[in-house]
Amino acid sequence: MEITTATATAAATLTAAIPNLSLSSLSSAIKPRPRPYSHSRFSKFPTVSRPTSLTTTCSLRNETTTSTTKVAGDDTSLQVKKRAADLSPELKGTSIFILGMRGPIKTDLGKLLADALRYYYFDSDSLVEEAAGGESAAKSLKERDEKGFRESETEVLKQLTSMGRLVVCAGDGAVQSSTNLGLLRHGISLWIDVPLDIVAKGMVEDKTQLAASDSHSEVLEQLVATYEKLRAGYATADAKISLSNIAVKLGYDELDSVTTEDLTLEVVKEIEKLTRVKKMMEEAARPF
Repeated sequence: MEITTATATAAATLTAAIPNLSLSSLSSAIKPRPRPYSHSRFSKFPTVSRPTSLTTTCSLRNETTTSTTKVAGDDTSLQVKKRAADLSPELKGTSIFILGMRGPIKTDLGKLLADALRYYYFDSDSLVEEAAGGESAAKSLKERDEKGFRESETEVLKQLTSMGRLVVCAGDGAVQSSTNLGLLRHGISLWIDVPLDIVAKGMVEDKTQLAASDSHSEVLEQLVATYEKLRAGYATADAKISLSNIAVKLGYDELDSVTTEDLTLEVVKEIEKLTRVKKMMEEAARPF
């Protein structure tokens, strides 16, 4: 596949995804679209839709526990919305790039963050696949012409970084070349550090990315090898958010207790810190 073809296809994909927006348009031309989201635990790998009702339990104790969990979740959701609303004007359309091992946790975070900031959401791997003609075609291209595949990743990333008001779940290719790492400097990059055991568990349960015979231990072994290749690239991010640290901070005994809202709130707080530092640096650089 020629690079020009990949570029044109990626451009068409982005333009179709954002009506009335050319790739040369500024972020002010983007009209935000609300997207529903759910409060759910990572272990269940939720879809991005809110349940219409909760199951009623017979036990008074269980009802109390369920009610407390719902109130806590709603409170976190409100915090995310409020802080994101306050943060959005400070960002001035700066895009957010989410780095880390691919999985439902990263995807759900990206979608919820985009909703809260009133940004658009994209997954760069999905765009690369669309540019190649589908998932199987992308896999075939990677096996047949890895250089061409990597160039396609770069072209898609160029298109995304030329725009504003985006939350992008960046694929592994984004951290595997100096060119791509340079493109990420056009926005704020965040490394979402999830224990590999949790990532492996999600891949095994999902089964769409694996052969039927792949076991948890085999998947984990592959992830460890991949992680070692990518860790240096992840470490160039503007901030690192650790799922394990969030669980400790919130007093959870299990990582599964951390919700998408919990993680998103920590991400918003990190972005707030980064914007404050940038503002202080800009003010310090002003002439008297």
